[in-house]
Formats: sequence, structure tokens, C-alpha cells
Amino acid sequence: MRITPANIKRVTRDLPRGYEVTGLAAATVPAAIWGLGAHWAAHPAQCATLADPLQGRGESGQGVSGSGSGGIVYAVVTTLPAQSAPTEHPIMSQCRQWIMATHHAATRVRLVDPPHIDGIQTVGMASETTTSVEGGSEIAFYARTFAAYLGDYYAFTVLVTDPGSAYSPLPPQFAADLLVKTVGALRG
Repeated sequence: MRITPANIKRVTRDLPRGYEVTGLAAATVPAAIWGLGAHWAAHPAQCATLADPLQGRGESGQGVSGSGSGGIVYAVVTTLPAQSAPTEHPIMSQCRQWIMATHHAATRVRLVDPPHIDGIQTVGMASETTTSVEGGSEIAFYARTFAAYLGDYYAFTVLVTDPGSAYSPLPPQFAADLLVKTVGALRG
């Protein structure tokens, strides 16, 4: 399968009208976008590969993000270490729900139905992150993440929404559809 990572920029045309779009110059993984940073633990541990298939290694990657009234949207592609796709059925069944945590944040994750892309393994995740801030209060946000394993590449989209926003969030299906468009752009 031929993948052209530079084509990720084409996805900007699929972001909502009026969104402020920015390029991402460095590789990132869903766990980082969920607000967990670099030093987190997953419970059960084997579920970590779903949120960080790079396994903590900084691989080359690129992407775009867009922010607007419906939330923040990301589309990212990065190189993938060999044998990183979660093809083992036990991992997928053991990770229907899991928790990831740092000293100041916790994310509850559950698998959701991903979009179907012929010949491509896809994964869908819904997450809620709660972060402790000064004064003992907490901030929460939601994310829908959809990923595709493209041989030597990993592409994913994330929609992050704030439950306290005065604006209606984009529907989770937006991020699923964006993954399909992202894979199409990367193949084209």
C-alpha cells in the first residue's frame, strides 16, 4: 500500500467552515491529545498500545488541527514501528474499557465502533479525561478517536469537545468520517 504522508494537508478542506487550521510538525499519539503527556500508565497495561502505538518513541509524523465552536479536530499520520497493529483478538477483547492515568489526570477509555475501510484495520475509542487543577477543582473533556493501521503508517483523527461549552459540539461521526477521508487523502 502506497501512503504519501504529505497529503495529510489535503484534509484541511474537510474541516468545518470557519475553523482556524494549524499544521502539526511533530508526531503525536492519541494519549498526548487526550491530555496525558508522556508519563502515564494504562490499566490494564496491554491497552497502552491502542493509545500509543509508537510506544513512547518519537517517530516522524505530521498532521493538521482545526479549532472552532464545535470542538478541536486533529488528523495525524506518523510512521509506525513494526508489528504495532493490535491484530491480536485478546488485546481487543481485554481492552473494551480501560483507564490511563498520570499524577494529575485520568482518562477513561472504551472501544467504540470504528468506520469500515476496505482492507484496513481500524479502531475507535471514546474517552473522558479529568484533570486536577489548582484549588482542587477539575476540568473534564471528551474525545472521540478513530485510527487506521496502514502498514508502515498509523493515521488517526480526534474530536475533542468541552462538555461545558455554550456551543453544540460536532457529532462523533464527524471524526469517523474524517478518518475515512484522511486515509483516502494519504492513499491519493
